[in-house]
Amino acid sequence: MSGETLHVYFLGTAGALPTPSRNPPCIMIRRGSDTLLFDCGEGAQQQMMRSRCGFTVNAIFVSHWHADHFLGIFGLVQTMSFNGRTEPLTIYGPEWVHEFVNTLRHVARFNLKFPLDAVELGHGSWVRFDGYTVTAFAANHGLPSLGYILEEDPRPGRFNREQAIALGVPAGPLFGRLQRGEPVTIGTGDAAVGVRPEQVMGEPRPGRKIVYTGDTRAIYSTILDLARNADLLIHDATYDDSESARAAEFYHATATQAGEAAAALNAKTLVLIHTSSRYTDVQAHASDARKKFSGTILIPNDLDMVEVPFRD
Repeated sequence: MSGETLHVYFLGTAGALPTPSRNPPCIMIRRGSDTLLFDCGEGAQQQMMRSRCGFTVNAIFVSHWHADHFLGIFGLVQTMSFNGRTEPLTIYGPEWVHEFVNTLRHVARFNLKFPLDAVELGHGSWVRFDGYTVTAFAANHGLPSLGYILEEDPRPGRFNREQAIALGVPAGPLFGRLQRGEPVTIGTGDAAVGVRPEQVMGEPRPGRKIVYTGDTRAIYSTILDLARNADLLIHDATYDDSESARAAEFYHATATQAGEAAAALNAKTLVLIHTSSRYTDVQAHASDARKKFSGTILIPNDLDMVEVPFRD
């Protein structure tokens, strides 16, 4: 459906170590009635309670198997089972996702009341949902790692009411049929005239796109075709420029590199996350990213929520 709301909850924005104000990585994306988690660091359950977004999760996408990105799944699964969940939960991730889910089943074996499924993804793999697709891409983090792109289906073009009336279409149900892509017939017999949707509909409009890199070195040059024109680019920005050598050593990105990615991908808004616990003030990150990117830059606090609007 083209009119679904799209909200992003930043439940955890820290780097490898939690801080008093930031939890390990956990991004919740809610589109209409669907709720997806991208990574699920420890403490995710409490963050869900604090944000009042509930425990209803349709799927979990894990970027890689460093503990700060998956430890919260253990407690969350237990809570879901305790709350009476019966529908299956699928956990998607890179290589070793099956081993992880088997471990999860073993740990939760006495309390698990619903099926757990595992699906391994690789670069270019995609998962289809109602009205949108999640596509995986290879990240560069020193072990099998993925980023993810949530992209909506194209929306119909704008309906030209005046053109429809000029072609003889009366206001009413026929307008709706044309907007749904159905041709209509005006009149009967020899006087019947057909009107096609393309005569009264504008060009299809793009759906919204969210890109989440997970932990990674700079990789934008390898994902230009997949990630171009993102409405929201959520990018690893573990370090500022003063620690660029450390970033390369530990397979992370700097805020400047995140800014370069946002510019190259023509992103509308850049979100800097996974900031190292060494920083008590992250304003240098924003300044570094601004050197390369002139669009909107956000450094969210935990529990911040962003609504992604439709493009004009």
